[in-house]
Amino acid sequence: MRFSARAVGMMLLAPVQKLWRRWTRSMLLRVITSTLVVGLAAVAVLGAYVTTEIRDGLVDKRVERILVESARDIESTQQVFEASTAETPGELQQLVIDQLQALNKLGGASRSLVLLRSPNNDSDVFLTLFGQQELIPLITPDLRASVVNESNQFWQPAELPSGAPAVVVGAPLDLKSAEEYELYFVYSLADEEDTLALIQRVLALGASALVLLVVFMTWTVTLQAVRPVRAAARVAARLADGHLSERMRVKGNDEMATLATTFNDMAASLQRQITRMEDLSRLQRRFVSDVSHELRTPLTTVRMASDVLHDARADFSPSVARSAELLATQLDRFEALLADLLEISRIDAGAAQLDFEAHDVAEVVRDQVETLAPAAADQGVPLRLWVQEGQHMASMDAPRVGRIVRNLLSNAIEHAQDGPVDIGVASTARTIAVVVRDYGVGLSPSQAQRVFDRFWRGDPARARTMGGTGLGLSIAREDALLHDGVLEAAGRPGEGASFRLMLPCGSRGLGLRDPLPLEMGEQDFPDVGPRVSLSTEVEL
Repeated sequence: MRFSARAVGMMLLAPVQKLWRRWTRSMLLRVITSTLVVGLAAVAVLGAYVTTEIRDGLVDKRVERILVESARDIESTQQVFEASTAETPGELQQLVIDQLQALNKLGGASRSLVLLRSPNNDSDVFLTLFGQQELIPLITPDLRASVVNESNQFWQPAELPSGAPAVVVGAPLDLKSAEEYELYFVYSLADEEDTLALIQRVLALGASALVLLVVFMTWTVTLQAVRPVRAAARVAARLADGHLSERMRVKGNDEMATLATTFNDMAASLQRQITRMEDLSRLQRRFVSDVSHELRTPLTTVRMASDVLHDARADFSPSVARSAELLATQLDRFEALLADLLEISRIDAGAAQLDFEAHDVAEVVRDQVETLAPAAADQGVPLRLWVQEGQHMASMDAPRVGRIVRNLLSNAIEHAQDGPVDIGVASTARTIAVVVRDYGVGLSPSQAQRVFDRFWRGDPARARTMGGTGLGLSIAREDALLHDGVLEAAGRPGEGASFRLMLPCGSRGLGLRDPLPLEMGEQDFPDVGPRVSLSTEVEL
């Protein structure tokens, strides 16, 4: 099975992203992580400084003792050779061996000796070199040159074949008739290295314990501060869900207790305000519902009288006949307003009845476009319907969806200012979208947020030409919500407004991909699909 590089990268990146999300959402984790990082950095710097100082101190003191010891031994050896009566090479050879063996025993296991013949030695007396052959490479030419030319004691750091650090100290040695030789002491610093390693282990153990202690203390202190915040967040979430009786527990008299008390006071105040507003809202809904129902009976009587007058207007004088016509027209608007108020009251009371059946949304939209085409023609507004090829089936209450489209079309015709109105219908596997776009007055961003408010008008001074009640868009949004859909608005002043209705095709809800964008330009609609010809063609 083959995996692309992108897929492998996503698999490797997923745990990192999950950890990052958890880190960004947890204040406790961020504080502990920050403390751990800072603590480790501080301990590392401090440990490096302490280790360096201890190492330098150990080495400096050891080298100081080595130089004093080697100078003493070379001086005593030189005195022995000067006081010796050995004359023959054999006697001299034995004297050198005995003296160097004594120095070896005196130095212990941490010191070794190497005796080399000086390059300036022209004597005929031959002495066998004394010392371990593997130590000779530790004596560099520079050290030998300094010892020979300066005739003094010199030293340099070195590394033993075993890998342990060492110090090589050299000085010239005059063997009477054998003339000049060079005596080198090789001191091992393995004991100092072991001491330094022990100190480093102790420091590392102490640093680890200190970091763990700091992290534990930080976790404990932070948890004490975070726990009330988490409790407040849980209580706030419960309050947001409508559980207005939720409160925080108050413990002690510290700042957290003050926070809990203040939070509870705020929650109680909110509960009182929300309860009062709910009571007021219920009274308002009850008032609207009662008034709407109570007005139906006298309105029916007035309607009957108005119909009689309207039918007999030909027998009246022109002024009386005109009054009868105005009375009939205003009663039509009054009945429409009353019907919208009753519908709003049913929606607010949760008593809206929906009859879901499978329908083609494009056909519902087409029916509404044909119904409003004559009214649009009267105002010089051409309607253009663009439908994506194929069926656009959804389980819905067709009359309510038709009412949504009718309200959107009425609003677009009202504000088109003699420009065209484009209607687009398209769908995906899970979503059907209907976009109604006009190119007239337009909406500002703030107006787009309020356009669905009840009785709201962008320009109160502008007269209505199609007899709207101011509740159409509000009812349309409620109808969309009843279908688990979305109704959105967008626009720009002077460039028109765009409304998009999105309905789910089935029970899975809306999909992630939008069939149509909310803000569509006039040139975008031909890409939706072919333009649909209307059965009611109106000459403008």
